[in-house]
Amino acid sequence: MNNAQHHHFRIQVERVDDATSAPLVFEVIHHDDIFAMVERVHAGTAFAASDATALAVGLKLFTGVMLNQPNDPLFADVQPVMRVFIGNLKSRIAATMQKRNNA
Repeated sequence: MNNAQHHHFRIQVERVDDATSAPLVFEVIHHDDIFAMVERVHAGTAFAASDATALAVGLKLFTGVMLNQPNDPLFADVQPVMRVFIGNLKSRIAATMQKRNNA
């Protein structure tokens, strides 16, 4: 992956109910801007803010691994379904944004 054409993120997950657990910290490079995707999911769905953020971040992280491992049979069954799911999500966001622009 050419880093100049991609976005580099540091992901940190912390437990708020157990201060003794060390945070999980890792870095990923993704072709999409995860922050922009979070904004689109927030704006284009009726989900609570935390749900919209979790969906956008989780989806981008999962699909990033799937795209990085195109020949792994683990993803064979889920790839077609993910294409449909992502298409449905994009359609919902577009329809919501169109309604807001026409209002």
